[in-house]
Amino acid sequence: MTNGFMRFKAFYLWLVGCLCPLVVQAAELDSLLQVLDKTIATHHVYAGRHEYQIDSLKKCLQTGTVSDENRYRLNNALYEVYKAYVCDSAISYLNRNIGLADRMERQDWAADSRIALSYLLSSAGMYIEAVDVLREVNRAALSRVQLTDYYVACDHAYGELGFYTQDRRNGERYEQKARLYKDSIYQIADVHSELYLSMRETALRDSGRVSDALRINDERLARTRSATRSYAVVMYGRALIYREAGNEDRYMACLAASSIADIRSAVKDHASLWMLAQALFNRGDLERAYRYMDFSWSETEFYNARLRAWQSVEELSLIESTYQLMLKQRNFKLQLYMGGVSVLSLLLLLALFYIWRQMKRLAAARRDLLDANNRLKELNEELKHMNDNLQSANMKLTEANAIKEGYIARFIKLCSTYVDRLDAYRRMVNKKITSNQVGELLKISRSDSVREEALEELYANFDSVFLHIFPDFVKKFNELLRPDEQIVLKNSSQLNTELRIFALIRLGITDSSQIAEFLHYSVNTIYNYRAKVKNKAQVSREDFEELVMHIS
Repeated sequence: MTNGFMRFKAFYLWLVGCLCPLVVQAAELDSLLQVLDKTIATHHVYAGRHEYQIDSLKKCLQTGTVSDENRYRLNNALYEVYKAYVCDSAISYLNRNIGLADRMERQDWAADSRIALSYLLSSAGMYIEAVDVLREVNRAALSRVQLTDYYVACDHAYGELGFYTQDRRNGERYEQKARLYKDSIYQIADVHSELYLSMRETALRDSGRVSDALRINDERLARTRSATRSYAVVMYGRALIYREAGNEDRYMACLAASSIADIRSAVKDHASLWMLAQALFNRGDLERAYRYMDFSWSETEFYNARLRAWQSVEELSLIESTYQLMLKQRNFKLQLYMGGVSVLSLLLLLALFYIWRQMKRLAAARRDLLDANNRLKELNEELKHMNDNLQSANMKLTEANAIKEGYIARFIKLCSTYVDRLDAYRRMVNKKITSNQVGELLKISRSDSVREEALEELYANFDSVFLHIFPDFVKKFNELLRPDEQIVLKNSSQLNTELRIFALIRLGITDSSQIAEFLHYSVNTIYNYRAKVKNKAQVSREDFEELVMHIS
């Protein structure tokens, strides 16, 4: 079990070791492509800086006091800025310098310009013209550096002729000449020079010695600065090495880095970009491949080099046709999607209409429910009001029962007392008559003392029962009067005439004649008492008796 686990762990580490570089390379490529997209979008900024440099040199050249020597140097500077920017302009300034050098009889300058012109012409696909210009150069008068440049131009011209010619017999002859010139370069070039290292790197790469070629490219790369034409050339060579090694991601990453440097250097001769477009096309990234090739084609047209246009036209045609096919397929899918979206939209509208109807019904139901709730609330309020009235009636009934019970008990007792008194009075009358005391009996019958005692007893009983039922009557009655008109009783258990009148009103006896009959006063006297008390009230006269009737 332990051995199995160890084998699994070893396999896992091996798998991670294999996959991690691939993930890192893919991330690096994607990052570089994003940078390249942004660089292409702002290419006019870099071109504008280059145009400013060209305009500055041209202004210096237009000065009338410029000597032939300075004119030659300015023309050469303009050639340098034009050679990767606009091909025919670079050729024009080299031809001007050839005329100036011949007029000044400067054979060294004339040779430099002709060698540079030949290299530029062969790069532009004008091979016969390039060879003709080389034939005008006097090899015997060349310095070691010039001779190296001469061999480079010859190697380039015949190498390009051998590669692009349709005649294979002449092509082999041209390639043989190119190899001879390469041998000559190896013999006289400085082994530490960029030229020698570049040629050595190419030879190692073509022979399959990828690691050695990559080592030399590392040395070249260390000598360059990013965002320069030299950096773009070195990265282009590095891309070819990785292509030879079969590392597609590294190959495309180096092409992307080279393309970024080309655009930032305002280079219009894009070899790296259209090769990157081809690689992306082969990988299936048609949209980006088309954009890159389209941009490269517009830059090539601006550069105005016949060879570059011829090299890229076939790839552009293939990519464009494939891209158009992809667009047709996308349009077909888009139509299908639009149809689907239309159907879904119709269904959505139907669903919305259904939801709208349901919402209307729900809103109506909510309104009905709200109305029902409001009606129920009103009924509850009415019921509450009825309950309050019923409770008030019950309280009044309870109070009336209490009054009735109190007065009934007192009335029964009082009646019993009166019966006893009446019987005692009968015995007294009988005794007086039997005793022949008629005169004395007549005297007693004429006296009001019996009546007065009976009334006092009646009122005392009334006051006692009333104050027992309404113990706070006097206090609450005084609250209805002004402070300076308060009624103060001599005996707290006995009411005065004014309080008895309103006590009867509290018991529900509001008729003045009934009150007068009970208290044995005239109706006018009762009316005057009522009016007098109302005048002392601190509340409304009209509400006074109503407030008295609510004293509990």
